[in-house]
Amino acid sequence: MAELSFADIWEQIADAFPDATAQIHGDRRETWGEFDRRADGVAQALLDAGLERQDKVAQYLYNCPEYLESLFGAVKVSGVPVNTNYRYTDDELVYLWDNSDAVAVVFHGAFVETIERIRSRVPGVKLWLFVDDGTAPCPEWARPYEEAATSATGRVGAERGPDDLYMLYTGGTTGMPKGVMWRQGDLIDAYARNMDPNASWQMPAAPGGVCLPACPLMHGTGAFTSFILLNSAGCIVTLTKRNFDVVELLDTIEREKVNVIAIVGDAFAKPMLRELDANPGRWNISSLIAVISSGVMWSHETKQGLLKHHGGMILSDAFSSSEALGMGSSTSSGENASETAKFTLGPNTRVITDDGRDVVPGSGEQGMVAVKGLVPVGYYKDPEKTAKTFRVIDGDRYSIPGDYAMVEADGSLKILGRGSVCINTGGEKVFPEEVEEVIKRYDAVLDCAVVGVPDEKWGEAITAIVQPRPGAEIDDGELIKHVKANLAAYKAPKHVVVVDTIGRSPAGKVDYPGLKQKAIAQVG
Repeated sequence: MAELSFADIWEQIADAFPDATAQIHGDRRETWGEFDRRADGVAQALLDAGLERQDKVAQYLYNCPEYLESLFGAVKVSGVPVNTNYRYTDDELVYLWDNSDAVAVVFHGAFVETIERIRSRVPGVKLWLFVDDGTAPCPEWARPYEEAATSATGRVGAERGPDDLYMLYTGGTTGMPKGVMWRQGDLIDAYARNMDPNASWQMPAAPGGVCLPACPLMHGTGAFTSFILLNSAGCIVTLTKRNFDVVELLDTIEREKVNVIAIVGDAFAKPMLRELDANPGRWNISSLIAVISSGVMWSHETKQGLLKHHGGMILSDAFSSSEALGMGSSTSSGENASETAKFTLGPNTRVITDDGRDVVPGSGEQGMVAVKGLVPVGYYKDPEKTAKTFRVIDGDRYSIPGDYAMVEADGSLKILGRGSVCINTGGEKVFPEEVEEVIKRYDAVLDCAVVGVPDEKWGEAITAIVQPRPGAEIDDGELIKHVKANLAAYKAPKHVVVVDTIGRSPAGKVDYPGLKQKAIAQVG
């Protein structure tokens, strides 16, 4: 077990490789020595503001070097980083910072107006650190981040260790966000054991690879992938634009010779493939060793298409969530592209029925995926949800986030979807992801989401919310026929609603409750 915190590891790396590049953001380049010193400045500012052991520090930031600097600064003095979704409304922000007991918030200038409206509602925040992005002057109630980051005269620290927390708030599909509490020591072990279950963190012999999280650092996929590369003395590259720009991504991969990118399924991969197909030979992406995805469907067809542009890279589709790492994995290479939503069962994973039995491979029975080993401490200040999700089975503690799956005869997983968005229609359970996967293969469809709307006959009627490709028209009857040709008829949509955009989050996630209300309003 790791006896270290993130700060312990990153300080050792900064001492060993002070001149190696730690972060790149457009024209900005930061060495590991600078990364460490600037984090010291943030750490001192937190101590000066009265931060105590395991107090919470929120990052309300777009992707930028200050995100990881402030996170490093927080863990140096045993603060708990708290991710903040920059798309949250006023009430959601107040809930998050109040629920997490945040004592400090690091924020971009673009959010000054929002914070002005709600600052009086979060009196527990003692320090507001303003990151200048040219959109607003620093308000009088905040301290300039740059002043803090450049103020350290030496290394700043406090008592800390592997039990220190990293807090990842997850929105899910229902209810308010929940704070998933991870021990830093467990996350360090989880990354070290990615290839070897008996491994532990070791000081790298040389600086590591170059990683570009194309998805937000405020979400688990971006953050966790960045931690893996930082723990190996790597370099983190962030995009400068605040909306996903696939041309900027491909330009940056080529310019910085990026080795690893983190994406969120087809929401990122499909635009990449379209751009590469439309501009053959424009970008050299041969530096890519791996593309890592988690959280959203990544289709077989898209994987195949990407591998045609660079067969030497590995496409790693991780079946994980904020509450559970390593439930399953799917790896594609130039020799093969794995099937959509089909994963190899993780070594600590099992699929259990609602009454606690293990699903028999090949039985066609559905169950919930459970993973043991390195699992979170629980949900912050929510013992009821903690007891429901983290359960002891046969003497081992498991995380059961609510993902349903079947186990194929060969032992692989067929992911069905999250139970909280499951549709009950005519007595049958239908998981949106399974239907969405088929609809997205229909030529006229760019993106889609599937919801259930109240129906007198069926209980819930399956409704496809569809975003057409530019210039395409959706024929409802043909689309429904396409689904019936690939799935049982009861899984086919009863209604089709055409929209301009599905409105995915920066992490590629879908607002199912919001889309359901939109569908209800249109279908009636």
